[in-house]
Amino acid sequence: MPKKREPSKSERIKSELAKLTEIYKGIPENKKTLVEGLLNRAVYMRATLEDYEKDIDENGSVEQFSQSADVDPYERARPVVQMYNTMNKNYQSIIKQLADQLPPEETKNKDELEMFLSGSG
Repeated sequence: MPKKREPSKSERIKSELAKLTEIYKGIPENKKTLVEGLLNRAVYMRATLEDYEKDIDENGSVEQFSQSADVDPYERARPVVQMYNTMNKNYQSIIKQLADQLPPEETKNKDELEMFLSGSG
């Protein structure tokens, strides 16, 4: 059986943006610009984090590193791990900002957002 083609980063971004846009379709006009900007950043960051996770899974989180040929190598965190940690922290902040934009009575949308964020949506 042929291996299924993985969606490209831009395809994943477009798909995730469509899902989140549906959750926020009823947002008041005065918040739309803010929410759209946050949504765009969130979906980009999510796709990038997925790419980083794949890289970390395949190549590990540490590497042997040496300043020069004369110095014994030592183990250090791979740069992608540091980028992942920083971006993940920023992603969580954006998601919190997005969740705060949902009206309190929209518990269905909050449930959908939580499902989306947990990866089951």
